[in-house]
Amino acid sequence: MYLGKINGIKAILALSAVLSFAGCTPLEVRSEGSVIKLVQQELVISATGYAVISVQASDNPAQQRLMAIRASKLDAYRGLAEQVYGQYVDGSTTISDLVLSDDVYRAKVQGVIYGAQLVSINPVGEDTYEVTLSLRRSVVNDLRLLYLRHMQQLARA
Repeated sequence: MYLGKINGIKAILALSAVLSFAGCTPLEVRSEGSVIKLVQQELVISATGYAVISVQASDNPAQQRLMAIRASKLDAYRGLAEQVYGQYVDGSTTISDLVLSDDVYRAKVQGVIYGAQLVSINPVGEDTYEVTLSLRRSVVNDLRLLYLRHMQQLARA
C-alpha cells in the first residue's frame, strides 16, 4: 500500500511538472503502465479584421473578393500591432466664444509583426470578409524586446 501512495505521488508530481512547461506539443506522462497525453496550449493573442467587398476598387467581383480578403488581413495585422505595441492617440479641442468648434482625435499604430498564423478567413453576410490571425505569446515577447532595443538605439543616437 505504501508503494501505491509513492507511485500516486510520483504521478501527481510528474503531472504538475508537465503542466508548468509552456508549448504546443503533446506531452506524455507515464504512470503505472498507462500513458496520459496532455496538450498544453501556449497563450496566444488574436485579432480579427474586416473589409467590405463592394467598396473595393475593381469591376471584377472575384478581384473585389480577393482585395477584401487582403484588406481584412491587413486590418487584423493592425489589431495585432495594437495589442503588441499599444496605440498612439493624439487629440485636440478648439473652443471659440465658449462653444466647441473643433474636436479632433488621431490614432496611430506602428510596429513589426512576424510569425502571425492565419486562423480563419470567413465571409460575413453577403458583402464582408473576416480574417482572424493569432500570435504566440513567445513571439509577442520577442517583438517587444526588439522594440525596446530599437528604442534604446534611437535614444543613444
